[in-house]
Amino acid sequence: MTPLQHVLPVAAAHGEAMAAITKVVHSTPVWLRQTQTWIHTQVDCTPSNRIESHVVCERVINLDQFPVQHLHRFAEAPTLERLYDRSLRRLGLRRHLGYLARVARQVGAGVIHSHFGDVGWADSGAAAAADTRHVVTFYGYDMSFLPRQRLWRDRFEELFGNVDLVLCEGPHMARCIVDIGCPEHKIRVHHLGVRLDRLPFRPRQWRPDEPLRVLIAATFTEKKGIPYALEALGKLRGHADLDITIIGDAQENDESRAEKARILAAVDKHGLSRQVRMLGYQPHASMLWEAYQHHLFLAPSVTSRDGATEGGAPVSLIEMAATGMFVVSSRHCDIPEVIRDGRTGFLAEERDVDGLVDCLLRAVREPQSWREFLNGGRVHIESEFSAIVQGERLADIYESVAERKPRD
Repeated sequence: MTPLQHVLPVAAAHGEAMAAITKVVHSTPVWLRQTQTWIHTQVDCTPSNRIESHVVCERVINLDQFPVQHLHRFAEAPTLERLYDRSLRRLGLRRHLGYLARVARQVGAGVIHSHFGDVGWADSGAAAAADTRHVVTFYGYDMSFLPRQRLWRDRFEELFGNVDLVLCEGPHMARCIVDIGCPEHKIRVHHLGVRLDRLPFRPRQWRPDEPLRVLIAATFTEKKGIPYALEALGKLRGHADLDITIIGDAQENDESRAEKARILAAVDKHGLSRQVRMLGYQPHASMLWEAYQHHLFLAPSVTSRDGATEGGAPVSLIEMAATGMFVVSSRHCDIPEVIRDGRTGFLAEERDVDGLVDCLLRAVREPQSWREFLNGGRVHIESEFSAIVQGERLADIYESVAERKPRD
């Protein structure tokens, strides 16, 4: 067993009664963006008979979509505390040091769980002030983009010295976190789960006499590889009629707006204007409804020019495979952990348009093989990416971390 496969001792086996519920404070700046459903899933699917979850945030949006029982908003803090914490933030220092620590103490938290590495660094002082164990999950840009800056390399060195445990989505991401300075014994691979009870398995079957309905769903950023997907579909047009749906849009920054311009240009360049519907951002439920109307999910992620990556794998890939949709993606980060090339879907190399075309052609030329692929994909997701199973495993992690010896 390698250090990256290290398994922490669990506090109790499943089914055994716990002496007390472990209280966990989740820290995230915004609760919750539509593109971060996986954070809500982690909070919602840890077993309530073992874990009491609280959320501390600065801003609240989409609460109707992502309800949470114990929500603590920074706006509720006393005026002097808000002024103090905001002064620290303006100086580029800690975020909500006093408020987060106070909430953790008040609820008797055993663990503060920070979502994203930069949030974890900002929270480390609060964890120490509250004498609370600290778990940080890295998700992507915090592992691939931020460490390109010396400031963040120094900050992460500080974080890794103090944090109790770092979680990540897969072995590729774990190796990358080691490369930026985290001791291997502090890293635990923990797959993100999806709500399989809300993702009925309806294996798609495409007939050559009907249009191939292809779904692309992602924020318009370079790492999503959408222009490569459109170029590949342009080359596929002679082999199958296409109906293409794109869900997503640009963020409020120049890089994302530039990527949207490249996407629109690719639609025009490859003559796909009549085949493409662009729906913009959609609520998660609407995206899933669209998913069931499509045959194939295309998500060829790439490493962007500024070094940004998926880190692990897009949760949308897990969800689409779970529903019974055929998936074509790329050998990027931990995507091969989700989609097993040639067994549950097809993978091309990054930025390899001809490779993507080959994957798509294999799919449309062998529709009789889809059922075997899709059945295998669902079994794999049920085994490794079920939110309920992963919620129990996350509870094991929290209990184990909380029961370590107090800080000196």
